[in-house]
Amino acid sequence: MRVLAMLLFALSLPGTRLASPLRTPTSVDPVASRQSANHGQWYLADTGHAVFCYGPVKLVKDSTGGLQRVATFCRGNKALVPLKD
Repeated sequence: MRVLAMLLFALSLPGTRLASPLRTPTSVDPVASRQSANHGQWYLADTGHAVFCYGPVKLVKDSTGGLQRVATFCRGNKALVPLKD
């Protein structure tokens, strides 16, 4: 009984609550990056450089209203890289 009373007293003191671990925000989808972590492909970026990307190629709207092919989840912490057609 004394142990139970001491446990309840210790938990009622401020600062003794168990804190949940802090989550770090990510800019990429963790599910997609986990699925494609072992595979990747080289692409030619719009700038003329070769980039290695792990995710799928998607079509997104560009500033002129057209569609632009982009590679996703590329090396160098780049989420989207415009591709040369």
